[in-house]
Parts: sequence; C-alpha cells; structure tokens
Amino acid sequence: MNPARTPSSPLGAARRLGGPPLGARLRGAAPAKRQRGASLIEVLVAFLLLTFGLLGMSAMQINALQNNHSALQRSQASMLAHFKMDAMRANRVDAITGLYNMGALPNSRICGPAVAGTDLATRDREVWINALRDTLGEADTCALVVCLPGGGSAICTVQVQWDDTRGTGGAAMQVVEIVSQI
Repeated sequence: MNPARTPSSPLGAARRLGGPPLGARLRGAAPAKRQRGASLIEVLVAFLLLTFGLLGMSAMQINALQNNHSALQRSQASMLAHFKMDAMRANRVDAITGLYNMGALPNSRICGPAVAGTDLATRDREVWINALRDTLGEADTCALVVCLPGGGSAICTVQVQWDDTRGTGGAAMQVVEIVSQI
C-alpha cells in the first residue's frame, strides 16, 4: 500500500467516477427494481387462456366427428338404396310383378328384421335389410320398396330411413329416396 495515499470512503470513490453517490436517488424516479421471470398472476392468466383454447378446440373436434359420422351414414344409405335398385334391375321380371315390394307409399316403411326365404327376391330383401341394419344401426332403420307396374315397365321407389340424432343440427330421422324406371 502507498503511504502517501490515504484510503477514501466508498462515497468519495463513487463521486470520483462521475456517478451519483451510493444510496442517492434521482429526482422523481421510483426505486429501481429488477424483475426476473413472470409473476404468479401472469402465469395463471396464461394458463386460463390456454385452457379455454384447448376446450374450444376439443368442442370443434367433437362437432367434426359427429358431422363426419352423419355424412358417412348418409353416404351408406344412398349406396344401399342404389344397391337395392340394381338388384331389382337384375331381376326385372320379379320387380315388375311386385315381389320386391316392402311397405306401401307414401311412407309405410318396414322396420323389422328380414324374413328368410328361398326365392331370389326374398333372398335379396334379406341380404339388403341385414346390410341396412348392420351399417345404419338396428334401432330405427326402416325401408320401403314399391314398384308400380305400367306398360311393360315399372316405376320403383326405394326409401331408406335411419336415426341421425348424433349429427349436429340433424333431424332425428333422415330419409334417402331413389325413384327409377325399370
């Protein structure tokens, strides 16, 4: 240590370096605080916003699944109605004579299980009804097939009815109807 120099106080050293004395405040300024990280309230608000976002996304996903299932059932009902019409075209004579008829117009549909039989028309009906009940559900799936003969041909109507309460905004019962001349 240099004997000519005397140790100075820390306040004096701060003044020599050009800064304010230690412990002094600038006029009108709040005490300096250094913030590190996020406060608990900020974390809770962010978590709440994230939760609402995830709940909204899950509700949209459920809605999409319901509508997708409803569209799948509508497509299957349409395909099965066309399948029945094609079976009647393949067995045209029996269709014109009314062997494929089930129910009566305008909407007297058959909702029970299929009746087994040995002739082609009864066997087609059994396979078709079982396919309807397997793909669209057994609860409220009904069908109507009516062929009205006239002039060597027939105007045939095929209706498929099923329960669509799962679809968003869907009616309890949906009906697909196909009308064709055989």
